[in-house]
Amino acid sequence: MEMTDPPNPPDLGGTSEELFALANAVAAVIGGSVAIEDLDHRVLAYSSIPGQRIDELRRRGILERRVPDDPEQQRQYREVLGAPGVVRLPVLSPDELPRVAAAVRAGDLPLGTIWAIEGEGLLDASGDRALLDAARLAALHMLRRRSSAELDLRAREDALRAALRGEGTPQEIRFQLGLAERSQMTLLGFAPAAYGVDRTGPAVVRLAAAAARHWAAVHHEAAVATVGTTVHVLLPQAGPAEARRLGEQAVAALSRTLETPLRAAVSRPADDPAELPGLRAEVADILRVTTASPDAPAVAALTDVHARVLLLHCADELARTPRLRHPGIEAMRAHDRSRATDYAASVVAWLDAVGNVGEAAQRLTVHPNTLKYRLRRARELFGLDLDDPDVRLSCWLQLRLVEQE
Repeated sequence: MEMTDPPNPPDLGGTSEELFALANAVAAVIGGSVAIEDLDHRVLAYSSIPGQRIDELRRRGILERRVPDDPEQQRQYREVLGAPGVVRLPVLSPDELPRVAAAVRAGDLPLGTIWAIEGEGLLDASGDRALLDAARLAALHMLRRRSSAELDLRAREDALRAALRGEGTPQEIRFQLGLAERSQMTLLGFAPAAYGVDRTGPAVVRLAAAAARHWAAVHHEAAVATVGTTVHVLLPQAGPAEARRLGEQAVAALSRTLETPLRAAVSRPADDPAELPGLRAEVADILRVTTASPDAPAVAALTDVHARVLLLHCADELARTPRLRHPGIEAMRAHDRSRATDYAASVVAWLDAVGNVGEAAQRLTVHPNTLKYRLRRARELFGLDLDDPDVRLSCWLQLRLVEQE
């Protein structure tokens, strides 16, 4: 199959013209279309030699600026990045042309890959040399481009981290992050789900690096900074709806790349940089809830998990100040432990059922009269005035928090 790539290739996100020229030079030797990609499988440059061999997969990668996702392709990328030389790859579909590929590296640092569709004949030794030479040259161009971009990203990262910690005046923060006066901004927070993952180890480091690459590609005004175990992304000129949409896209892409379940939190909108420490606290509250449960939503705002956040804050306060605990509740729990009784469970079931004895007894699988007896004895033994609505609220809150410890 022969097709011609679109003329006048565009500048893909600032990619240097040298990479396009390099792709053309390799394609002239090999005879098939050549593409240079970064580690996120974005097409940075491609050849446009008239008459070069090209298939639909390559055409889609050029038009979409990214290679379509496929599990088998992920395996091929790992094989190429782990190989010291040229790798010949089997076709994955009947309409796909044979390919060869090589890793683009700077020393031991992987930067991307270079792919070539083979010409009419199999690639010979000179073709292998051309591909490997191109990989080395591509590494130089990619490093040069990356170094200038990384200086700007690092400056924005440091500025955002300081702002999240409450350092600097609003005027300084606006200048350092390039924020327009009174512009709306939303803060996103990303963290690995806590179940089965060490959130303080390499998972967070890998997430930070992948998130920086992702946001540099999809939102050039975003600032990314890691504080603690959370990767924060500040989105200028973005309201909650757009931030949630971008957060969902990021969770899907980064979870797939890192092979780790992730959670994202979306803050309320703000227009004053002085509010950033508060937005950071809000994001932390949301992630504290969502990272702890496999059933939690992947992306959430405070309104999605408000009740759980409030309960956690109440639990924190009770832990800091034990004297706030109702002494009757503590006595009831101690009685249950030492004498194998079920007073606490009975009170919770009755409170959960909003005082409906029949419903609560059904949940406990006991007779309603048994439950009534237990409630009466709880009043007598532990001084719990369950007729008082404030006492009921206090008892329910403390017992529910104990259940979740």
